[in-house]
Amino acid sequence: MSHQTELQYQREHLFIGGEWRPSTSPDTITVISPFTEQPVGRAPDTSPADIDAAVAAARHALTRSAWATWDVETRAAAIDRFADALERRADETARIVTAENGMPIWGSSAVEGPDPARVLRHFAQLARTTPQEERRPAASGTGTTLVRREPVGVVAAVVPWNYPQSLAVFKIAPALAAGCTVVVKPAPETVLDAFQFADAAQEAGLPDGVINIVTGGRDAGAYLVSHPGVDKVAFTGSTEAGRAIGEVCGRLLRPVTLELGGKSAAIVLDDADLGRTVRGLTWVCLAHSGQTCYTNSRILAPRSRYDEVVDAIADLAASLQIGDPSDPATQLGPLVSSRQRERVESAIAAGRAGGARVVTGGRRPAAFERGWFIEPTVFADLDNSHTVAREEIFGPVLTVIPYDDIDDAVAIADDSPYGLAGTVWTSDEDKGIEIARRVRTGTVGVNFYDIDLGAPFGGVKASGLGRELGPEGLASYVAYKSVYLSR
Repeated sequence: MSHQTELQYQREHLFIGGEWRPSTSPDTITVISPFTEQPVGRAPDTSPADIDAAVAAARHALTRSAWATWDVETRAAAIDRFADALERRADETARIVTAENGMPIWGSSAVEGPDPARVLRHFAQLARTTPQEERRPAASGTGTTLVRREPVGVVAAVVPWNYPQSLAVFKIAPALAAGCTVVVKPAPETVLDAFQFADAAQEAGLPDGVINIVTGGRDAGAYLVSHPGVDKVAFTGSTEAGRAIGEVCGRLLRPVTLELGGKSAAIVLDDADLGRTVRGLTWVCLAHSGQTCYTNSRILAPRSRYDEVVDAIADLAASLQIGDPSDPATQLGPLVSSRQRERVESAIAAGRAGGARVVTGGRRPAAFERGWFIEPTVFADLDNSHTVAREEIFGPVLTVIPYDDIDDAVAIADDSPYGLAGTVWTSDEDKGIEIARRVRTGTVGVNFYDIDLGAPFGGVKASGLGRELGPEGLASYVAYKSVYLSR
């Protein structure tokens, strides 16, 4: 990516009711490259009136368009066409995401480009195999009950900046599969890639209003979340914002899915193959410069191997190539914004002030005059009570914490306000599974970590409410109706 000032990507209109409409707001959103610190694109901002129009369009599509009456196969076929249209845009989408948030192109090409199509096809097939209604014999022994699965209604999907395509489609796909309609509000840092969904929806022939794209910051998100025309909210983001959204939805008795923060632990057992473990931790600890909700930022090491683990993790962090995110050789790109880097630097300063030892990193790389870079940082000689071991930093900052035995390791892993992810690294898979069962978290991997489209993803405690993906993810967009019959 060259240091240029001309805009690479520009959108002039919002996508509402199947049409490209000018915003009623005079403001625009300028997206700044985390690498060049120069504008790379611009999109219109929205006013409350624009959000009103988008919600109304979604309601009309839900109640008065063909979408509401299509059979499951017809709807699933439309979702497959939508997936095809997004797949044709995958390379361009990956480039846009990299330009917006600094994700290395190898990561955006592997995840942000192709994932929307994969997720949509998965839920299209799940819709085909999930009965819309079923008859159940009454528990009393008299009569039967017809149990129907109906769409929950108009969905407000509020999407973060770190994995904007994947986390948007985690909401869009099950909503469409259930027969819902959607209003998507992307983060202002990554507003540009969201319009790829609009282009693909038009190409696929989705009915007008089934997908609507609006923009804006916190005020726009708050207005959409509390809108009287919305039936369900799906949000991914910080725990702080999630609590605020949860309070609004609780007061309104509105279903909500919240996928929030994490401070997950990787438990390295004393029998672990350290070379294999370190290779696996590359993805689970430092993907997208630690700006990943499931990041295992706490490495728990047995005291008998503590120094060995610290050295191995430090060597890993120091070996990663930092640079231009559009270069395929780059392993770590910049942080998304100057503000995000300042927050990470503040956390590193707190770690130093609290007596933790910086083994490697902790500075801005000297090789870059521009770009919101920070070196991957490893802290040692601290326990789980330290600030950097408890607060979500959302940057490339790892802590290596010693433990005495397995019970101690599980206790440390659970000693967190969060509970989203985790891993166990061992040469004995059965032992790893046993420990994985004990850790209180929504997801956990043994010698590996990935998000399986067919399995529920989400957290416990301050990491959120509800689940995305799998049959459980589809179920969260369904309203159940019981029809009682006399026979």
